[in-house]
Amino acid sequence: MSNNVFTAGSPWSAFSGPNLGYLMEQYDLFLQNPEEVDAELVELFQQYGAPVLEEASSSAQTTQTAQTGDVKKVLAAIRLADAIRAFGHYAADVYPLKDRPLDSTKIEPTTYGLTDADLAELPASLFFNNNVPANVSNGKQAVEYLRSLYTDKIGFEYAHIENESERNWIQSKIESGFFKATLSADEKKAVLEQLTRVENFEKFLHKTFVGQKRFSIEGLDTLVVLIDEIVKSAEQNKMKSLQIGMAHRGRLNVLTHIVKKPYEMMFADFAHVPNDYFFPKDGSIEISKGWTGDVKYHMGATYYKPSGLTVKLAYNPSHLEVVSPVVVGSTRAAQEETSNSGEPVQDTSKALAVIVHGDAAFSGEGIVQETFNLAGTKGFTTGGSIHIISNNMIGFTTEYYDSRSTHYSSDLAKGYGIPVVHVNADDPEAVIQVAKFAFEYRQTFGKDILIDLIGYRRYGHNETDDPTVTNPLTYLLVDKHPTVRALYGERVVNEGIVSKEYVEQLDKDIYAEMQKCYDYVKKVGEEKGPFEIEMPEAVKQPYPAVETSVPADELKQINEELLAWPENFEPQNKLARILKRRTEALETGKIDWGHAETLAFASILREGNPIRITGQDAQRGTFSQRHLVLHDKNNGSEWTPLHNISGVKASFSVYNSPLTEAAIVGYEYGYNLENEKALTIWEGQFGDFANMAQVMFDNFISAARSKWGIKSGLVLLLPNGMEGQGPEHSSARIERFLQLCAENNWIVANCSNAGNYFHLLRRQAKMLGTEAVRPLVVATPKSLLRHPLAAATLEQLSEGKFEEVIEQPGLGQNPEKVERIILASGKVTIDLAEAVNNGEGFDKLHIIRIEQLYPFPMAQLKEIIARYPNAKEIVWVQEEPKNQGPWRFVLEYLLELAEGKNVRYVGRPEMSSTSEGDTDSHKVAQAKVISEALADL
Repeated sequence: MSNNVFTAGSPWSAFSGPNLGYLMEQYDLFLQNPEEVDAELVELFQQYGAPVLEEASSSAQTTQTAQTGDVKKVLAAIRLADAIRAFGHYAADVYPLKDRPLDSTKIEPTTYGLTDADLAELPASLFFNNNVPANVSNGKQAVEYLRSLYTDKIGFEYAHIENESERNWIQSKIESGFFKATLSADEKKAVLEQLTRVENFEKFLHKTFVGQKRFSIEGLDTLVVLIDEIVKSAEQNKMKSLQIGMAHRGRLNVLTHIVKKPYEMMFADFAHVPNDYFFPKDGSIEISKGWTGDVKYHMGATYYKPSGLTVKLAYNPSHLEVVSPVVVGSTRAAQEETSNSGEPVQDTSKALAVIVHGDAAFSGEGIVQETFNLAGTKGFTTGGSIHIISNNMIGFTTEYYDSRSTHYSSDLAKGYGIPVVHVNADDPEAVIQVAKFAFEYRQTFGKDILIDLIGYRRYGHNETDDPTVTNPLTYLLVDKHPTVRALYGERVVNEGIVSKEYVEQLDKDIYAEMQKCYDYVKKVGEEKGPFEIEMPEAVKQPYPAVETSVPADELKQINEELLAWPENFEPQNKLARILKRRTEALETGKIDWGHAETLAFASILREGNPIRITGQDAQRGTFSQRHLVLHDKNNGSEWTPLHNISGVKASFSVYNSPLTEAAIVGYEYGYNLENEKALTIWEGQFGDFANMAQVMFDNFISAARSKWGIKSGLVLLLPNGMEGQGPEHSSARIERFLQLCAENNWIVANCSNAGNYFHLLRRQAKMLGTEAVRPLVVATPKSLLRHPLAAATLEQLSEGKFEEVIEQPGLGQNPEKVERIILASGKVTIDLAEAVNNGEGFDKLHIIRIEQLYPFPMAQLKEIIARYPNAKEIVWVQEEPKNQGPWRFVLEYLLELAEGKNVRYVGRPEMSSTSEGDTDSHKVAQAKVISEALADL
């Protein structure tokens, strides 16, 4: 009885007379000494409570049951029915090649000690909640009916769902015959045409462009049917946006037949003819391209349907599952209205994410689990995504038993309480019903759902690969197996929908249509020739000069409003005192990092840019420096000051994220792609935690503009600085971001002053939505968050701007005497500033802070260095080890700046770790760096 989770009604209606009396006696005994009661009855009592007498209306049927059956048989029948519901998927006909053994042992009557005769004596009502199917009159027919539903071309897994109403809803859908619904004749013909186009597209590419990789859909052709049905459901529900994420397999077919990229454009890509010549003139398709480009099966597109629905296929690198959180983040942005103050207003009915996974990647890539974990959290939910495993039963050349430790590749999803539906990809009509069901479930419960579309792969991993080398038995079956188009064509012919000649002619006509399109592509290519895509001028140039100062009176007003809490709101005492100090900070010139940041956010909101911040402790700040959301110490209620300032024209949201880096960074990147005017920020708890999201930096954020022409203004805040906290809490690995710098692809900054950070954020906000925009990577401080030498003045905020370089006050006053010029960036510049104090006794020294490491401020530095004609050396000082930090990135620039002067490094030696492991060792090493930098002056 442990699996008895499906029977929606009480089982007591099956008993009356002596049997009911016996059950009541056993229940009394169960209450006193449960160990003396049969285990099956114990489970029944635990689930349903005390046996009760049903209404008189059912007495006739239950009396018959009592006379012809006994307690054991009734219990066994209930267990059998529930087993069919729970385990029928193991026996379902979901494998097109029929190469996996099916297991029906758990759903056989004999397993429960029942015969057909026993079942025939039981009432059909025992097996159903309320509505007994019209053609079912006894238990034997009920079992046959249930088996026909649960072991056909669709397998269902929903016993793991905790919510009873969800389970009952799913069970009702299945047992009402929803999945047995048939299509009309016209609908069947439309499916046949769709399958014919899908198959012929692959055949045409295979024959015309021999040896070119395309990662074909063949064997899972009904993926197009499945997604198309979801698109139709979205249109019927008047959705505005449907976002698709998928890897390379089948992508070209989805681009062509779902996103409606014309045949001419697709064939042009293969024929090396610019596809720009073939854009639809109605503007229904949008495709961006970068100047370096990418392979065909990574490209995306946007289709604007006449109904008002926008269908987007996200651009995606080869890293399979990493696009999943990007698509979900874009979907969240499409659901939110951000033009008013306060929290964004989310409407989950406006947009839907459809994410297509590979079977081996789904179980193997951790980003899948990370993305599922976001689905129910406040800051990241989208009201449910529809996940599809494009299951060709193989990973590259690896068989399923080498790919995972679970029975199904989909098993991971069950841990998140979502239903899993397995469907045979060779049955298009079953696939369509599953698509309808998935959409309706998402709309009803606002949760993710997973469709496991099970097929095969007709060729190798790519079309030049020979799969018989590693998978000989599988490909003996594949070679003999008809395509789904052929199977469905035969089916509709047998049903009398069309003739055999119709099927054959349709096949020829569609192939001929493709040939005609390709002939036109060749003709245009010969007439017009190729052309090159160049980097946009706006990208070639540095950020334009923009006004980032904010009038002092406005800052004072904002500051007062930020500290005006409701009368009945009482924050924690210590925090209240800290925040109240911000009242005087504008006058005393002690505006610390968190304070300057909040003032920047407020001013940005007033200018109309929404702000979204996420990170593991984003509301408070890892170092308790931010406090954007306050908590009442008495009742825990929340107060967000930035929701309550005047003149705001955009929303503000800040969410503490799950302990995840890769998925969150991808999510925020996707959010910013969709809402390009939003200042979207991800903050690492510590900078080096970003290591876990390296794939997002490498494949999306740093390279998307050059590969795909996609603009992003995402901001990354990475706490950085050697503070004696050990190797994993020191460096933001800034060298990795600098290594990726090229073609003005992003800004990398390492500020030493809160005022400069204020202007950096405001400059970034002003670039959002422009052609010049690019991501911003900021190595943010830890000890500098409250350091007096890093504090800002009101004058800096109201009259200043972002300074790419800052000269150390008090030094370089007598240019003729300066012999050593130190260049440094970030926290170490404050260590140096403390050491030189007001500059007295350091006439031979000048220090220049590099606040923006990329693009490297060569022009400003040349101008400054030229003022010191007697300088003998340029010294780069950093606290990171020599093989890390900015040193090797800046060296080439320094050699150019030196013009014959000596270039020298001062810092920690090369190390395999980022830092020392204890505070005492750190202090010694840090002191040595500063001492060496200032020696002999």
